[in-house]
Amino acid sequence: MKTIAVTVAVLALGLAACESRTEEAVENDTNVENAVEADTNAATDDAANAADNALDSAGNAIEDAGNAVENAGDAVEDAADNAAD
Repeated sequence: MKTIAVTVAVLALGLAACESRTEEAVENDTNVENAVEADTNAATDDAANAADNALDSAGNAIEDAGNAVENAGDAVEDAADNAAD
């Protein structure tokens, strides 16, 4: 009878040890998952910022090109006016 009681006690201790390791593994998995999510969010934010900056730059380049065309048109008009005088 003592042998059975000792065996049951050892098995119970073994299960308790496995359970705490399992909880620790779940906690570690949760920490890893949170870190991955944070990294993903940071990368997404960086990509969004880069896209916004690229769009702003493209918009500025288009505006600058429009101004250059307008200035060239004004120069042609001025040259025509000067030639007529």
